[in-house]
Amino acid sequence: MPSSLLDALTRHCEDVPSADAPEVVDLPALAVVLDRVPDQRDRRGRRYRLGPVLALCVVTVLGGARSLAQICRRARAVDPQVRATAGFLLTGDGEAVLPAATTLGRILAGVDGDALDDVLGSYLAALTGGDALTGGDGPGAREHRGLAPGLAVGGKTVRGARRTDGSRPHLVAAATHAGIVLGQRQVAAKSGETACFTDLLEPLNLHGAIVTADALHTVREHADWLVTAKNAGYIMIVKGNQKYLHRQLKHLPWSQVPLGGSTRDRAHGRDEIRRLKVCTLDGLLFPHAAQAVQVKRRRTDQVTGKTTITTVYAVTSLTAERTQPAQLAAHIRGHWRLEALHHIRDVTFAEDASRVRTGTAPRVMASLRNLVIALQQAMGWTNHAAACDHYRDRPDHALQLLGLAI
Repeated sequence: MPSSLLDALTRHCEDVPSADAPEVVDLPALAVVLDRVPDQRDRRGRRYRLGPVLALCVVTVLGGARSLAQICRRARAVDPQVRATAGFLLTGDGEAVLPAATTLGRILAGVDGDALDDVLGSYLAALTGGDALTGGDGPGAREHRGLAPGLAVGGKTVRGARRTDGSRPHLVAAATHAGIVLGQRQVAAKSGETACFTDLLEPLNLHGAIVTADALHTVREHADWLVTAKNAGYIMIVKGNQKYLHRQLKHLPWSQVPLGGSTRDRAHGRDEIRRLKVCTLDGLLFPHAAQAVQVKRRRTDQVTGKTTITTVYAVTSLTAERTQPAQLAAHIRGHWRLEALHHIRDVTFAEDASRVRTGTAPRVMASLRNLVIALQQAMGWTNHAAACDHYRDRPDHALQLLGLAI
């Protein structure tokens, strides 16, 4: 059995279309890591160990499985010897016993979601070679080489699921600007994302990192905590929830501020031009704010010809001496990789159409999808639908990623 992703990487890179082979650090087998997730079930009557169940879920989700029924069907196609190696009990004739879809649902519904996300977050931080938050030179640093490490905070509702009170589970994640989720928390009923902010980021080493957040998380207490308690910087979007700050930024003499940078993208039927201006001044109405940022987006629909212009304001604790305008622009754009991750979960893995509803099962499935997307990226895949097709047709490659190949 391989003990790291290195062997799997050498086998898979020939199957990745026009991708450079990424450097993956030596790691314990993922099946071993999943076995560290605490099992909260009563020992009496427990027939299936949690670690092997999660491992088979990852193998099948790598191949694009979207429902519990699909997971169980594809798990039964896994080699019996592999199932036995994974830790499933054997019958008298040597056949490994696998759970039915209803049993799998009950198992996942009882998983400690925070513990699972902490285990997976630690593994994925190690997968990036430690550069995700410490500014190293592992594979996660390539896209933003020369930048301080960025961490995006944002939320997503699992629309197909329901709590007992009828509300939908809402998850808040912290992801690198390369799209690797390092932490995730579920918002309590009748609460909001902002209540999870410090709990989400507290376990992470944010020294020297740049936390980017949308307007919902532009909270004075959060900004002060990031700078003073975590020694991190921030870039936060400003809208109406900080009305005095928003008014101050809006009325700055932007016409007199020189253009800090401009980018143009043509993709998805849109032609978008972004212009960024940065203004350094004292007296900004926000803790530790050193610079104000204006981003003006001019977007033209190439089909209809309609043009829209949007102006966005932000504040940052980064000084002009520490960060150039082009680096601020890169961090602001990097923040939207979290939205791209949510889009992949919805489109490729049909998360919002999922009927997994009970207990923590929707959150567990979301966490496993985050893990699978990160693994596919580590293997060099840029098209996640094609990656799912590959691992469905080559389950041996999926098993190698977990260290379960025989």
